[in-house]
Amino acid sequence: QVQLVESGGGSAQTGGSLTLSCVASGDTSASYCLAWFRQTPGKEREGVAAISRKGTANYANSASGRFTISQDNAKDTLYLQMNGLKPEDTAQYYCATGELRGSGDRCYLFRQMYKFWGRGTQVTVSS
Repeated sequence: QVQLVESGGGSAQTGGSLTLSCVASGDTSASYCLAWFRQTPGKEREGVAAISRKGTANYANSASGRFTISQDNAKDTLYLQMNGLKPEDTAQYYCATGELRGSGDRCYLFRQMYKFWGRGTQVTVSS
């Protein structure tokens, strides 16, 4: 019902910046939580950042202070601004949407809480 398309991935040097975008289409009315996850070969997909429709953001410890998640509700677009990139940020980045939220309008970084997923965009950070 919801289609997600990521863009903005690429290569960067350590300390550099990239901004990822995710455009949603279809019926997004029930998609309250929006999030970015990432995955490297041989590892589980892990949450990076999430945001509610009202703007409450939640970050993984690895992203806090370096990454900023934001949205443009009118355009159904999600963004992830990544600054101070490190080699360990190298991964395939996925955007996702879900219907559930936690207490205090918090959107949690659990895979099971997200129903629709994009196909991903690659981010590679060289040391």
